[in-house]
Amino acid sequence: MHRYREIARDITMQIAEGAFDATGMLPPEAQLAVTYDVSRGTVRNALVLMARQGAIAPRRGSGWLVRTTALSQRFSEMRSFAQWARSRGMEPGGRVVAQRRRAATASEVRRFRGGHGIGEVLEVVRLRMLNGRVVMLERTAYPSWIAPLVEDLSPEEPSVVGALEARGVRMVHGEHAIDAIAAPSEDARLLDVRRSSPLLRVNRVSYAADGRAIEAGDDRYLPDVMTFQVQASLQGMSLTRQTG
Repeated sequence: MHRYREIARDITMQIAEGAFDATGMLPPEAQLAVTYDVSRGTVRNALVLMARQGAIAPRRGSGWLVRTTALSQRFSEMRSFAQWARSRGMEPGGRVVAQRRRAATASEVRRFRGGHGIGEVLEVVRLRMLNGRVVMLERTAYPSWIAPLVEDLSPEEPSVVGALEARGVRMVHGEHAIDAIAAPSEDARLLDVRRSSPLLRVNRVSYAADGRAIEAGDDRYLPDVMTFQVQASLQGMSLTRQTG
């Protein structure tokens, strides 16, 4: 692993653990260079990577601002369906309906930023439940570096994110795109709705602290059970999930 990626991962973990004031600044680049015994250029590369991942933001003339704790908490809500459900007193469930290894599509290579030898992916199709009711169909592609960990999970594992974290893989950054679609035949069958029924679709990509892509997902929610809310502030924007 490149040294700057190791530094980015270490600082990101410190932020997650509350080592820095959530409304304050990181130490100066020169100080970080001394702390990690590297050049200032290496530190700058680490900070630029963290900025792309949303952990910090540049402030002209004053250094790097740590994102707010509230924004971090809301990312925690978005990255884990099960953790979000439990935080609201609901019981999450999951059931794998199909799983296979296949070649990555051109779209997946782009979404994984084309790096880290993306060639083969593990595709998992999973139904998600709340209090026993099916509310979402999830299609997720995992790159080959993490596929064996996912294949070892139970088909009814309620929290894939939690299970991966227990194995040392932590998501620190995510990208989400939301739109509406008409349910194709396969989705309608799995979700037990009529063909062409409206579905809320979330395309997402999640990354580890070292910049590697962990998963690319296509989640399709029943619209009567889920909504999404965007909040904006000077520090950035957050996306939260809410029951309908």
